[in-house]
Amino acid sequence: MKFTQFLKTKGANAAIFMGIFYAIAMLGIFLPGYTAIPGNIDKLPIAIVNEDAGEYGAKIASQLQENLPFKVIETDLTNKKALKDLEHNDLELVVHIPETFSADMKSGETSSSIDFTINEAGATVVSSTMNSIVTEINNQLSAQFSQQTAQGVLMNFNVPEEQAAEIAENIETAYVGNVVTINEIPNGMHNNMLPMFLSMACYVGAMIGAMQLVGAFKASREKASKTRLFIYVQLAALVIAVVSSLVATGVAYLINEPSGDLFFSLVGQQTLNYMVCFNFTAILIFLLGEGGMILNLPILLTQTLANGATITRDMMYLPYEWMSHISPMYYSVQAYFANLYGSISPSPYIWSMVAVGSVAILINIIIVAIFHKPMPVDDSATYAENTTEITA
Repeated sequence: MKFTQFLKTKGANAAIFMGIFYAIAMLGIFLPGYTAIPGNIDKLPIAIVNEDAGEYGAKIASQLQENLPFKVIETDLTNKKALKDLEHNDLELVVHIPETFSADMKSGETSSSIDFTINEAGATVVSSTMNSIVTEINNQLSAQFSQQTAQGVLMNFNVPEEQAAEIAENIETAYVGNVVTINEIPNGMHNNMLPMFLSMACYVGAMIGAMQLVGAFKASREKASKTRLFIYVQLAALVIAVVSSLVATGVAYLINEPSGDLFFSLVGQQTLNYMVCFNFTAILIFLLGEGGMILNLPILLTQTLANGATITRDMMYLPYEWMSHISPMYYSVQAYFANLYGSISPSPYIWSMVAVGSVAILINIIIVAIFHKPMPVDDSATYAENTTEITA
């Protein structure tokens, strides 16, 4: 056989196709998706809560509204409501100007501060971006108020040495920005990415498992009814889900060392993840056979951006945002953030996963009922197998 003849074989053609297809799919999905960083930073919602009745509070609030690079700035929330929205990732930053801010600044007796609260239990780009923005705001405000205090000092020449030292200290501490972080994530990128890695490991394993088990379903059509085989497929997936979830959670505990009391909830969620992802990816395989895996790959790649681990829904372009609403990986990642690091219940995300899984299994039942025609079961072959097993 010549090399040119070998290149014409089915296997070589498939390899060439997949090499080209995967390159186009990966680059065509990742590169446009990541242009949202920092392009869509302005879509992140924040809140400015001004409780100060003095002139400084209103002035700063107005300056922040004009200069901050955000299109959605809530100004009519109470601090309590804003912080609650922050915990649920409905806001990405809360700027709180306290009631005594102007009075403190004018008295010069105590340094005053504005609270900038950031929630770390969310997309990594958001927390790092907000920290950078808050640092810049604090530098500008510190310079602004120090300059104003210095102007007042210039009007008090020939003051005693002790008083001069006190005034100098007031200049340095005229304003101190207070950065508050809620739901802190332990140091290390492996902790930030744990929700995504747990979800992705589960999704990839379930996708490959779906291809193998649906293949076993088709290969066994003459040995049992399609209803029984479909039940066998689901039971086999459940067994794999439990075993793989114990292993995945064990690896996470060896490396990341999360809280011990989370073990069973993490195993439970990972098991649910597997079953939902299994049925989600099995739809195309039940419908198109092995060719369904070709379409499952770009769907997987899209979800690596649409799962909310790196960027939030507010920053996503529409195709990725749409995918996040039907994607089991999005709800999985958000549930892990809430469970591992957050102060809110993961239940809403868990129930969303249940809804996605229920719809997926219903679609699979319909596909099997309509597109997989009944086949006669070879009872003699089944009897022969049973006889062989008994004899053995």
